[in-house]
Amino acid sequence: MDMWLVWIIICAILVIVEVVSQMIWTLCLAIGCLAAMISTFFDLAFPYQIVVMAVGSVLAYMFLMPVFRRWHAKMDAKEGRNARTGMDALLGRRAIVTDEIRPGELGRARIDGDSWQIKAPEAKHVISHGAEVVVTGYDSIILTVAEVTES
Repeated sequence: MDMWLVWIIICAILVIVEVVSQMIWTLCLAIGCLAAMISTFFDLAFPYQIVVMAVGSVLAYMFLMPVFRRWHAKMDAKEGRNARTGMDALLGRRAIVTDEIRPGELGRARIDGDSWQIKAPEAKHVISHGAEVVVTGYDSIILTVAEVTES
């Protein structure tokens, strides 16, 4: 079997893995395999083909990562997605109170089906069940909220 055919088969397998997993590195390895396949047409020995594959993969990674990062950032901005993760992703989100919050005490609220312990340090009165609050901070797993005022 000719080596160019081996390289193209490996490339095809990596492209399939890329489509399924959406991991940028498999695409970069596939590009490296294409470079190695091209090197077979210049009668390079197998060890040099491996070097061409490695260099091609690294160069593809170096050029494609900034492109994909910009593309993802543009798509996130276009769709209004927030790039924050973990607890920071809750900041600014609205929640519905499920257990009333009394001044100085903890209550509970629901965000996207999850129940969170909440406190409202600025509240001077009871925030009743069903009221809407906005997350302003957190301490460990207790969210700090403020009552939403309609303006």
